[in-house]
Amino acid sequence: MFGLRIANWLLAVFLVTVPSICMTGRAIAETQRPPNVVVIFIDDMGYADINPFGAEGYQTPNLNRMAAEGRRFTDFVVSSAVCSASRSALLTGCYHVRLGISGALGPKSNHGLNADELTLAELCKSKGYATAAYGKWHLGHHPKFLPHMHGFDEYYGIPYSNDMWPLHPASVAKRQKDPNAEIPWAALPMIEANSSGYRIVNPEITPADQSQMTKQFTNRAVNFIRKNKDKPFFVYLPHPMVHVPLYASDDFRGKSGAGLFGDVVMEVDWSVGQIMKTVEELGIAKDTLVVFTSDNGPWLSYGDHGGQAKPLREGKGTMFEGGYREPTIMWWKGTIPAGTDCDQLCSTIDLLPTVAKLIDAELPSHKIDGKDIRPLMLGESDAKSPHDAFCCYYGGGQLQAIRNDRFKLVFPHQYRTLAGRDGGKGGQPANYQQQRIGLSLFDLDQDVSESVNVYDRFPEVVEMLSKAADEARADLGDRLTKSAGTGKRPAGRLEAGEEKLPLLWK
Repeated sequence: MFGLRIANWLLAVFLVTVPSICMTGRAIAETQRPPNVVVIFIDDMGYADINPFGAEGYQTPNLNRMAAEGRRFTDFVVSSAVCSASRSALLTGCYHVRLGISGALGPKSNHGLNADELTLAELCKSKGYATAAYGKWHLGHHPKFLPHMHGFDEYYGIPYSNDMWPLHPASVAKRQKDPNAEIPWAALPMIEANSSGYRIVNPEITPADQSQMTKQFTNRAVNFIRKNKDKPFFVYLPHPMVHVPLYASDDFRGKSGAGLFGDVVMEVDWSVGQIMKTVEELGIAKDTLVVFTSDNGPWLSYGDHGGQAKPLREGKGTMFEGGYREPTIMWWKGTIPAGTDCDQLCSTIDLLPTVAKLIDAELPSHKIDGKDIRPLMLGESDAKSPHDAFCCYYGGGQLQAIRNDRFKLVFPHQYRTLAGRDGGKGGQPANYQQQRIGLSLFDLDQDVSESVNVYDRFPEVVEMLSKAADEARADLGDRLTKSAGTGKRPAGRLEAGEEKLPLLWK
């Protein structure tokens, strides 16, 4: 009888304890309040540009801590290896080609993100979140395209890349030869916007202004977090750095011992530390998800002013792994398992549907391409990549490759490369050359540098990925095969008579 009682007691303990032990990270997250969300989006950061991903010669202590207390994602990719395309995908959960956004928009562009697309900010606002963006927007500079028209309560930043100004190296060289030469850039403005509208707070940013941008955007983000500590918030912090031209404040310039690039990365690391410090001081670290990633890989032609993607192949402007696989860390104290890694394929397009699940918001009625990656984020032991196939589009709609969690099928196309040569020095770029790759299959688990073509060894994988590519072409099109695609939606367009952003053309 005593033995039976013991057995029954043990069974009862087992039935009560096991569910709590086996409760998934998803279930744990669902018992908490919806999290605040902070997305720190760096510009042109290479896979190996921070210590947790192999950087040497300078220190990134705050990102080291973020990785030690959070989760590294070692196969986290963006939609395309170029600025505007990548940003549109992050904010909408869609491949950029679905949205009609390609390349990098500039001061002569008359299109931008369509108002019909649902952004992360609008998703969060639907659940009562305060929303803000500080930094580089790059999804249309005319007033109808600015962040306050896409769900952000506050915005302060630049409308496109920090090199899109009269001091672009090519423009300077052109004017040195001919002072009256026409150049493609207007003065770079600083814009502030909210629900009441927008204003240009500085029509002509100077180098001195650029040296303060990382601090300015960080401090505004910190102030916004403090102001909204008692309600849920979404902060999007798309830093213009480490995109050339490089600028650091006096507190960091010359401090890394690794040149200006190291100084700039250290200041970005400081920014990350300020966000973490703030939510901890306010007692909301356990209620705040922080995501750190980048829009594309390093601009290799700039050499000592560009980053590194080693051991990945190539960089920005290509859909080899160095162009679109990003150093990514997620931090949510008490929820994301500390000091862990995720090697499963996931992407910036997954952030919107994942946040939607975390905050119980409705997804848009139109099609999106991202997947819920909560199991990967929260470290569930059996979690796998939700992507059977991921499309690698570049060059105005070329499907240059398609991959799954292990294999990558590359279609014949031209790409830019330094072909083993060094990049430029002191902010001056070296020239790329064009090369062509033929039909290739790479086993990324064994060959992340994409150096060994195993096309003939895995015919069943080639067949599977080729079929997925055909489905993608039918949906999203492909300039390489002249496929139109039926699932694409138009970008927003500036119509006749609509307000333009006033710019100072130099």
